Amino acid sequence: MEQPRATALQPDRRRQRLRLARLEADMAYFQARLEMIRQPDSANQLAQRKVFKLLNDTLATKAIAIRRALELPS
Repeated sequence: MEQPRATALQPDRRRQRLRLARLEADMAYFQARLEMIRQPDSANQLAQRKVFKLLNDTLATKAIAIRRALELPS
């Protein structure tokens, strides 16, 4: 009998796939926050926009690296 794909994956590979899923969820959150701010009305919103953009870009870079390690399409 064939094992399901998820249980057939190596433990490290499984962890990397979970990490990728978490990064993608975080990226979606930051993208939503950026959409909500759009044009900042205050210095606080401008600072939030900069931070969310930086965090989103950093997570995107990490996600690309994980995809490459797992050999998944971008």
